[in-house]
Amino acid sequence: MSRTEPLQGQPRAFGIVVALGLCTNIVLALIKTTIGILGHSQALLADGINSTSDVVYYSVVALFMRMARKPPDEEHPYGHRQLESIAALVVGAFVITTAIAIFWDSVNSTFDLLSGIEVAPVVAWASLFVAVGTVLVKIVLTVYTYRVARRTGNVAMSALAADHRNDVLSAGAASVGILLGRLGYAWVDPFAGAVVALFVLRTGIGIVRDTTADLMDTTLTRSLKKEIEKIAGSVDGVRGIDEIRAHRFGPYLVLNLTIAVDGTQSVDAGDDVATAVEVTLTERMSLVREVHVHYHPEHHRHRQP
Repeated sequence: MSRTEPLQGQPRAFGIVVALGLCTNIVLALIKTTIGILGHSQALLADGINSTSDVVYYSVVALFMRMARKPPDEEHPYGHRQLESIAALVVGAFVITTAIAIFWDSVNSTFDLLSGIEVAPVVAWASLFVAVGTVLVKIVLTVYTYRVARRTGNVAMSALAADHRNDVLSAGAASVGILLGRLGYAWVDPFAGAVVALFVLRTGIGIVRDTTADLMDTTLTRSLKKEIEKIAGSVDGVRGIDEIRAHRFGPYLVLNLTIAVDGTQSVDAGDDVATAVEVTLTERMSLVREVHVHYHPEHHRHRQP
């Protein structure tokens, strides 16, 4: 696993991502909703509603992230970084809610058009231009946000990047639906909205699942565990690593390790090895906030309970 950028740079990077996404979504929400209504495109209107919900939860995320930057206090000795995961959870919940609402409305409209209950008005070409423009803008935001998320290891940023990707799919489907609607297949416009809603729902569930795993301290990934073992095992005096446990605080990790040392050496010497492991892991892994090491003689590893 590659080292992430210094965590002190995360607030500024995240602030830029949120501000850029928020301003873009405000503009897109106004344009898509207005043109969707005036241009008689249900697909674009649904996408406009999706952008409106983006504005709401971007604001929520920005608030949570500002709170997450509060320094440690007596009640929160490790700081407030868990609020980053809570922010991602809020994003996931909004994504799921929006997806269900769009899907239900789109399915109803598709049924009404196919059964002849409703007669679809002609969709304006302006709706297509706005939808295609949205695709291009969101592709740029998706790439940028994913790059920042990978560099910082911030779960909330990853959630926002996934939402931008959903918007690319949503606007793309709206573009196809509008185009086919103009060609005489009016029911495709709302049907496209229903299909996109399923993709959006899938991503929302994924965000909630991944964030919940962080909050519940799910087992470390294999690659991260191997990196910890490699770094700790390289410390002079470490004869083996018996156990690695981790607790997450936002992007941070608090590690608890059990290592084996030479049983013939003094307690002070064993303590020096444990301290060296703590210092080495903290220095070489930017995501590690604190390390606690328990050590025992190497021959204990082979005892039967």
